Amino acid sequence: MILLTGAAGFIGFHTIQALLAQGEAVIGVDCLNTYYDPALKQARLAQLQGRNGFTFYQIDISDEASMRELLIRHPEIDRIIHLAAQAGVRYSIENPMAYTVSNLDGQMVMLELARSLQEAGKLKHFVYASSSSVYGGNTKMPFSVTDPVEQPVSLYAATKRSGELLTQSYAHLYRIPATGLRFFTVYGPWGRPDMAYYSFTKAVFEGQPIKVFNHGDMRRDFTWIDDIVDGILGALKDIPTENAPYVIGRAPHRLFNLGNNRSENLLDFIGEIEKSTGKTAEKVFCDMMPGDVKETYADIDASKEVFGYEPKTPISEGIPKFVRWYKEWA
Repeated sequence: MILLTGAAGFIGFHTIQALLAQGEAVIGVDCLNTYYDPALKQARLAQLQGRNGFTFYQIDISDEASMRELLIRHPEIDRIIHLAAQAGVRYSIENPMAYTVSNLDGQMVMLELARSLQEAGKLKHFVYASSSSVYGGNTKMPFSVTDPVEQPVSLYAATKRSGELLTQSYAHLYRIPATGLRFFTVYGPWGRPDMAYYSFTKAVFEGQPIKVFNHGDMRRDFTWIDDIVDGILGALKDIPTENAPYVIGRAPHRLFNLGNNRSENLLDFIGEIEKSTGKTAEKVFCDMMPGDVKETYADIDASKEVFGYEPKTPISEGIPKFVRWYKEWA
């Protein structure tokens, strides 16, 4: 049985669907916060609730007592996929304390649960979400998991890197088999409304202007949600040992990039949205926002080597699929 946090979130929702299709039993946890419209989270949950093998609890992952009670109630749990986090680079400037609660306290609670399962001889694997944001001010492209990550340019990035370091210490001390996944700009149906592809599409349909930061001189490794889910499931099955490739030190802990392995120009990305909607976007060119980075680009060689990760969806296919979903949802 799998405990999955962030169950009502974008990536969590799609991951649960894939796990249930494989016949897995999933305990889903989410606090349903109001960072963006909870109606979208409830709509995702409505797609899952009532399905065989899925049980949902509304709990904040930083509430250690409630999370420990969940372990007692479901002694069959043997794997954890920890996706819950306070997301968003720009919001971390407005509301920094939300990030320490979710991304630091929450990570610690989940590591303590993993420790309890490990000491009981039950834990098979602890898989958790990190972010391409940890690469921060790095200029070497593409970003590799062997690159130094000591230049976070946002609090969000700093908390995600801290989560990696906390996990490294627990993997070392308690031999917890752990895998961190650095996601690169995930997009697709049921996605987050605060993400550029979603807000741009909404604005184009409504005839509203869109803000194009750094005057369009930005590139992103946009990754289709199904490719990300394939990576999560592949990583889950490949349990690290102390002698496995890419482990950090002598701890059974590894980090992998999950991206599309191509860096797209922001204006080309907007062009795909215009093509798919049949409308021209009114663009307002702005300076770079604090906390943003100019480019992301994932080196996925390690992910390919270890668990066969192979993204398949370019933006020319993904954006039209998202736009079709958006027209139905909106």
